[in-house]
Amino acid sequence: MKKIILSILLLLAFSVDAQESKFDFKKELKKTFKFSTFYAAVNGETSISDQNVYSVLNDLETDIIETPFDYTLTLGVRKIQRFGYENKAKSFKDGTETSYSDGATIGRTKGFEFLFELDYKRQQGENYIDQHHFLRYLADKWVVKVEYLQDGFADVEYMEASQRYRHKLGKRVSLTAGTVQRISEPYGFDPLAEWVLSNGNLHYTGLALEEGYTIGFDPTGIEYMAPDGTVVATNTQIWEEVVIPQVLDDYVQSEKDALPVQWCHSVVIGADYYYYTKKIWLHSWANILPYHLNTGGEYSYHNFNGGNWIDYSGGLIFGYKINKNLGVFIEGKYNKYWNREWHDFKLGINYIIL
Repeated sequence: MKKIILSILLLLAFSVDAQESKFDFKKELKKTFKFSTFYAAVNGETSISDQNVYSVLNDLETDIIETPFDYTLTLGVRKIQRFGYENKAKSFKDGTETSYSDGATIGRTKGFEFLFELDYKRQQGENYIDQHHFLRYLADKWVVKVEYLQDGFADVEYMEASQRYRHKLGKRVSLTAGTVQRISEPYGFDPLAEWVLSNGNLHYTGLALEEGYTIGFDPTGIEYMAPDGTVVATNTQIWEEVVIPQVLDDYVQSEKDALPVQWCHSVVIGADYYYYTKKIWLHSWANILPYHLNTGGEYSYHNFNGGNWIDYSGGLIFGYKINKNLGVFIEGKYNKYWNREWHDFKLGINYIIL
């Protein structure tokens, strides 16, 4: 699915800004990537310090838990005009920048903009992938956008396409309304639900046996064996506290991977506001998806939450230079789709000693 998505995005990148006249590939390629920035960077830092773990089961024993260093490998290309408050002085783009304005519906100027960024990360010993790709075309009366997001840390992944009518109120406010189509895994589906007993407990032993695990008894005790015959536990405590959690995690992941992706068709309403001077600036945006078409699919989110629901997202960037020495700022964004939340923010105060 990811290859298909990236192919669609790249195809749109070369076609959305093309003219009706005969297509000139070299001309359109140069026009598409003019003023864009390609970047690749590796960033690393020390992770959490080593920890000593003590045991007295067989006299005093000490183990050391080591966490490998954190790193991020970033590959990307972007063509997004900066807003007035964004830093223009930085010599190189190193992939660690947080550009909250990328989440806004309305860009700085009319025309075609895009972002393709892929991050391979290791944080506190956990490896995951973050991806954010989008294509956006902004006109006076409309805006279209195709976006793919994978946030490995928040465990959310989806592709979204939106088509909106745009109504401007002066130079600062844009109101938008239209439709959104999203493709994602079947959020809300719980593979463990069928293993819950009438008393509310999970029949995890039955699930493990169905997954190929076996339990053996002999005069010396009990053995729990994996599907390949390997002994994974010799007492109930290890079985329940170590093995079963892994069994459940593997089962849930395999069941979700086996299901088809789900389409979600929604109505979207949005508002963007942008004001900037060298002393004060305010950039904010909000989107609400109040209605979602029920297509009747077996794994539709409608089936897991009792009907319709509300999704929304928004962002705020505010800065104020109180005087030539003192300034305050706040920046952040928040998203909630399918009852899954991911957000980040920063705020602070700057005082320059002259």
